[in-house]
Amino acid sequence: MSTITISLVQTTLHWENKVANRQHFEEKIASLAGKTQVVFLPEMFTTGFSMNPSQLAEKMDGESVEWMRKMATQYRLILTGSLIIEEHGHYFNRLIWMLPTGDFGYYDKRHLFAFAGEDKHYTAGNKRLITAVNGWRFNLQVCYDLRFPIWARQRSTYDEDGNFHPEYDVLIYVANWPERRSEAWKILLRARAIENQCYVVGVNRIGMDGQGINHSGDSLIVGPSGEILYDCADRKELHTQTLDPVLLQETRDRFPFLRDAD
Repeated sequence: MSTITISLVQTTLHWENKVANRQHFEEKIASLAGKTQVVFLPEMFTTGFSMNPSQLAEKMDGESVEWMRKMATQYRLILTGSLIIEEHGHYFNRLIWMLPTGDFGYYDKRHLFAFAGEDKHYTAGNKRLITAVNGWRFNLQVCYDLRFPIWARQRSTYDEDGNFHPEYDVLIYVANWPERRSEAWKILLRARAIENQCYVVGVNRIGMDGQGINHSGDSLIVGPSGEILYDCADRKELHTQTLDPVLLQETRDRFPFLRDAD
């Protein structure tokens, strides 16, 4: 593993306005060209956290996925964030992992936020997405998934020579997490890092949404021992940071807790 450079986009969203949001993010992504390898956008970055999928959903060959492909290929970076997607008569809160080649993977949010009625409008996913970049393995999840540690748990293995291999190195949460529960957001991000001995990245929006819910951002990058490496509250910010594989490996070697896991 070499180092890897990632960028978080913490910003406001235009409520249920896909065109305005794509234009808004295009300027920010263009400014990151040549400076980063992976760009993370918030949950439902084209609409905000809307319970109106019948009016807002797109197909996988729709404008927003094609826009992501254009951004990733034009600026030679990986772009990820979640969208409202319709497929076979079902609506999904779907995270897209778009590569600079135009190829992509996706993850459908597993845990739907029943408190806001998400479970009544969307279909839950049942598969995790772990993808590799330059020797780094990313586990990609969405917002409310953060509250469910078993879904994020390292499923580590031993090879035939007895060498231990954690399943992933970086755990990602793209979110629309409200300000009123921001303390839980920060604590849980750190907890996931500690228990899985990995980097954790949480990227959240800011500002009021169309339902009167405020978001304070609090996007974090957390190190594998739970140390906060980056913390941004309540302001627009593009943050770029390089993750160090040495810190990750030293933490796992010095404190080999994962070897004792159930």
